[in-house]
Formats: sequence, C-alpha cells, structure tokens
Amino acid sequence: MTTTTPPRPGDRHLARMARGAEGIKPSEIPTLFAVRGRADVVSLAGGMPNLEGLPQRAIADETAGLVSLGGKVVLQYGSAQGLPKLREQICEVMGLEGITADPDDVVVTVGSQMALDMVTRIFCDPGDLVLTEAPSYIGALGVFASYRADVVQVPVDDRGLVPDALRAALADAERAGRKPKFLYTVPNFHNPAGVTLAVERRAEVLAICAEHDVLVVEDNPYGMLALDGRTFPALRSLDAENVVYLGSFSKTIAPGLRIGWVTAPAAVREKLVQAAESTTLCPPAFTQAVLSRYLARHDWRAQIETYRDSYRVRRDAMLDALAAHLPEGSRWTRPEGGFFVWVTVPDGVDTDALMPYAERHKVAYVPGSAFYAEGSGRGRSELRLSFSYPTPERIAEGVRRLGLAITEYQTR
Repeated sequence: MTTTTPPRPGDRHLARMARGAEGIKPSEIPTLFAVRGRADVVSLAGGMPNLEGLPQRAIADETAGLVSLGGKVVLQYGSAQGLPKLREQICEVMGLEGITADPDDVVVTVGSQMALDMVTRIFCDPGDLVLTEAPSYIGALGVFASYRADVVQVPVDDRGLVPDALRAALADAERAGRKPKFLYTVPNFHNPAGVTLAVERRAEVLAICAEHDVLVVEDNPYGMLALDGRTFPALRSLDAENVVYLGSFSKTIAPGLRIGWVTAPAAVREKLVQAAESTTLCPPAFTQAVLSRYLARHDWRAQIETYRDSYRVRRDAMLDALAAHLPEGSRWTRPEGGFFVWVTVPDGVDTDALMPYAERHKVAYVPGSAFYAEGSGRGRSELRLSFSYPTPERIAEGVRRLGLAITEYQTR
C-alpha cells in the first residue's frame, strides 16, 4: 500500500505564480549569521561589522534630539530620492574617492542591496546576460537569479578582475550574438575574494567596457576600509557616464540603519527613483535624518579610522593563524582591507563535503561553491573566511579548528 503526502494548504498557490518567481530562492546570507550567538561555535562565515567602536551614546543622543525637535517631520513620508541634506553628505563621502557628483545624481536606498536589485530590475529581462567576477558576491548572484538573468563570471587574480579574461568573455558573447547588460564588479577588498582591482587596471577595464558599450555597476561597500588608510580611485571617478556606483553606510557606520545609495547618470537615476517609488514609496526618513545629524555633528572620519584599526588587528590575526594551522598545499589571499580572506585548500579536499567535519570541530565558514552561479560546479576547492566580527583570539581558535577539520577530512 502506498501513501502520498497531502499537499500543504498553500501549495495550490504555487501554480498561480509568475515564471519569474522560480528565480527567487532562499538567501544564504541570513544563514551565514545564524550561528553567531552560539558560544561553542567559532563563526568565520558571516561578514558582520564589529560595532564595538561605534559611539552608541552619540547616536542615541542624536536620535533623542531628533524626535524631540523634529519628530513630526522625520516621522512622516519623505522623498523617494532621499533627504537632500543626506545626499549632499553622501557626495562629500564619495569625494574622498575622487567622485564629483551632484546631490541630484544620488538616490538613497534601504541598503545597497536594494540599489542592486533596482539596477537589475530596470536593465534585465529574463535571459539577459550579466558579467561579474569569479567568484562573486552571494547577494548579487541571488538578485541576478531572481530576475532570471544569465551570468558569465570573469576570473580574478591577486590584482583583481583580469582584463584579458574580460576581453575574452566579451568576445565569446559577441560570437554568440549576445550583448551583456552590464558588468557587476566589487573593485575594493572584494567579497568574497579579498582582492583589490589594481589601480593601473581600472582605466583598462573601463576602456574595454566602453569599447563594447557595456555599462559598469560598481559595488563599493568596503572602499573606506583600507587597512593602511588609503583610498583608491573609484571607477565612477574615471568614467561618470558609464558607471553606476553603489555605496553603503552598513560597513562604515552601522548596518542596522539600512542606508545605502546609488549614484547614476541622469537617465538611469530617473528610472531608479521611479523604481524606488514603486518598491518602498520612500526610504525611511527617520534613519536618514539620524545618520545625517551624526555625519554633521561628529567626526565620522575618525570613526572609520577606529574601524580600520580594529579590522587590521583581526586581519593580521587571521593571516598568522592560517600560516600556523592550515595544512601544506593551502593558500590564501592577503586583503588590504575589507572583511574577507579567500582560501584555496589542498588538492583532494572538497569544501562542500568538508562542512560536516567543520561542524564537528565547531567552526563555520562559507564553501566556495556559494560564490559561483548555480550549476557551475565551481568553487569546490575554495572557501571564504571573515575576520571582521570575532575577536583575534576567537579567529585564531577558529582557524585552528578549521585546520583540524581539513586534516581529518584528508585522513578519513
């Protein structure tokens, strides 16, 4: 006798859904943060900022003052483009990377993830082609999949996106009669690879895209977090007409404010404002006003330097631990900033199959396959580690446990 599982009450609605819903998959990002509260697990997985150096008293004071002085205004609906004062301040922030922009060029978003979603929404029909790095940010791959775009990933090396590989990808697309809608790139302290696009490559990458009439989408959440205090010239600073720039305060102030932005050429900006109106009507005016007051009344540059100091210590702790504890044949990137180290494990180790071993040793990482387009089969010899959140002592212990897990896998 056979039995069948009765359908769940809501399953009948699945047949009504649009074909585009097939591309909407559960995000892996919440899972990366899920184990952070377990004292027995060292999580080197999620790229959370460490907020110990955030002046919470100052933010509390600004919040209280804002409510008492102007609550009726900042608790109302606002503009879909964002508060004018904050857009002026964003232009000041971008100026540190050589970007000259007018506040009218800027659209404030609920985190830069919203900005990336809107850009993809206005440019991509199902089946359109998007270029990105190999490996690439999980959240970007999820957005592209949700709009059913085809993704071609272009290799990176220790100096970032490889120009010759970009040329080859574009030539392949042209032979196939396809034109990419845009190149999505994280040039500074790449997530997940931890590499930075060499300054001398930046103009070359832009020239290649201009030659092939391909838009560039520059995602730069980590650009202010160079551990030696440098700032690199933004791609947007080199070609304002062909680069859409995504920025965020999640890494330099606090992610809970959920404030990002997109800076775009005028025609694109107008569509982005319309997309924002249809998505959220307007981004939260209250958190924008809190951040604007903080930027106006406090030394936010010194705050970023505090973060840099914290992450430098953590980065060094991770690099030292990797050298001490990973088995022979392992190699890894040496990030100049940001949150991540990209590890290539010894031959014969599969980082997807390694996960149960890591779980037994109570350490968490992200397998490399998560950072490649679905079905590519790539990344099985790679993994991502984040040094941003744990203490240096926890980082060292986590890498030690990872080394034990790899060794156990090799000798199974």
